[in-house]
Amino acid sequence: MNRASNVHPVRPRSLRAAAARLRRGELVAFPTETVYGLGANALDERAVAKIFATKGRPQDNPVIVHVSDLRMLRRVAATVPAKARTLIRRFWPGPLTIVFPKRANVPDAVTAGLPTVAVRMPDGIARDLVRLAGVPVAAPSANLSGRPSPTTAEHVAEDFPGFFVLDGGPTTHGLESTVVAFDPPRILRQGAVPEEDLKGFLGRKIRRPPRGRDAFGPAAGSGAEPAESPGTKYRHYAPLRPLVLFRRKSALLAYADSHPDALVLCPAWLAPFFAAWRVVPLGETIEEIARNLFSALRTTRPGSELLVLAVPRRGLGRAVMDRLERAASRIV
Repeated sequence: MNRASNVHPVRPRSLRAAAARLRRGELVAFPTETVYGLGANALDERAVAKIFATKGRPQDNPVIVHVSDLRMLRRVAATVPAKARTLIRRFWPGPLTIVFPKRANVPDAVTAGLPTVAVRMPDGIARDLVRLAGVPVAAPSANLSGRPSPTTAEHVAEDFPGFFVLDGGPTTHGLESTVVAFDPPRILRQGAVPEEDLKGFLGRKIRRPPRGRDAFGPAAGSGAEPAESPGTKYRHYAPLRPLVLFRRKSALLAYADSHPDALVLCPAWLAPFFAAWRVVPLGETIEEIARNLFSALRTTRPGSELLVLAVPRRGLGRAVMDRLERAASRIV
């Protein structure tokens, strides 16, 4: 695929250009180690408003603020509790978002009017960009609201042709960050840091978020309270055609047999059950499945619908299942 004129390989010159755009109050799409983000200066209310308008994002859905170092963290967080400092030492930079009491200079648009702000320190290219910009960067995923998150620059260009995009290649994790909060210690969103890795820091009895489809419903967004964490209130990650999630292999095989035009999102062990043309590969390990999931949901191959089998709900499987349940048209 030829790179579009608005998609720029990550080089010192393009990083400086992207940083300058952020300082001017413009939007930039850029790769993080989780998914591609659509970023704006988090302290510029007008710039943040552009994110919501561009994505069609509900105003009661807060966004994560990305910082390059602890000094920048203190520009947006009013306090940094001792428990949070322990997590920071272990997991930052990396795919863990922590909720802090916010400073008054953080616009309400960033936090959906809540007194807290969700912050993470990304790794690699994203951290370099934030450091060069010199401002904290508010950045949800760089996709139209409700669509699968982008894990390549091409995915971003599909949703936002003409936007300035930094192309850092496929993302490392392929799932968004895990979001945690304190008082009491709890996971607000399952993500790229598995729950098991957090138990020694948050305690053995961690409060979990509601499972995917239990976390939203018909009344979501209709006068309800703002979401405490991004990505937990509305239906998300939906492909452009129906996605059917199966809890049992036998049900998937029977349905696929009676719907021969459907594509199957397949872990490697399941692929031999289907003709090659029907298989959208996910990989062998749960890490590969997580990394490839959003790309598979965006497949452009012809097929009437997408079929997928549930994965065990442990480790990264909890985050994968959260995304599948939110994306599914039906669960069988």
